Amino acid sequence: MIRLLTALTACLTVASALVVAILQRPLPFKELAVDVHSKLDGTGVSHAVTAVLLDFRGYDTLLEVAVLLVAVVVAMALREVQPDGPDRMGLETPLLRAVMDGLLPIMLLVAAYLLWAGSSRPGGAFQAGSVLAASGVLLRLAGVRFNWLDKPWRWRSVLALGPLVFIAVGSSTLVGGRDFLDYPREMAAGLILTIESALTVSIALALVSLFQLAPPQDTGPHLRERRRRPRP
Repeated sequence: MIRLLTALTACLTVASALVVAILQRPLPFKELAVDVHSKLDGTGVSHAVTAVLLDFRGYDTLLEVAVLLVAVVVAMALREVQPDGPDRMGLETPLLRAVMDGLLPIMLLVAAYLLWAGSSRPGGAFQAGSVLAASGVLLRLAGVRFNWLDKPWRWRSVLALGPLVFIAVGSSTLVGGRDFLDYPREMAAGLILTIESALTVSIALALVSLFQLAPPQDTGPHLRERRRRPRP
């Protein structure tokens, strides 16, 4: 009972502090939305969110991708990769495999569209990567193996592709005497598309990897039989 009251008091204290901070926050000295739209011409994109994420606040986006990569690294360190296939999930899904034969091309097209549309409308690497990850999870549930990722160096290389391209593009701007991630106006569109393309692949694989590294379920004949086997 004492632990419950202590936890409840701590939660209420933090919640109250957050409410006070929100209510007493200072008003912005200028309209940020207006300021962003006034500087879109130099970003190479026409969508404000993409401009903020990949240009004005590029550091934040790079750190977000790094956090996702660290999450996968921690998951890899804490648990071995589980074998692909329906036996690991305790499922037999021939119907899902048949459905994915028709659904997979559509999902790939949607992911490609979201990636391309990010420069002028809602979309971008995170949305496209999420769709690709969803297709990967469905394929895994259907029992499809990702044989090309069997070698750890391939898996890790694709995971690191997005952050490495991000850092490489940002560092290349230093050669011309510009700041890190300060893209030249005439090259901004191409550089942002390059970064987002690499991020899409890395984000998708990171999300699928987190699913792949999840603990196996506790029920199912295959897992029960595996537990009964003596360890060598």
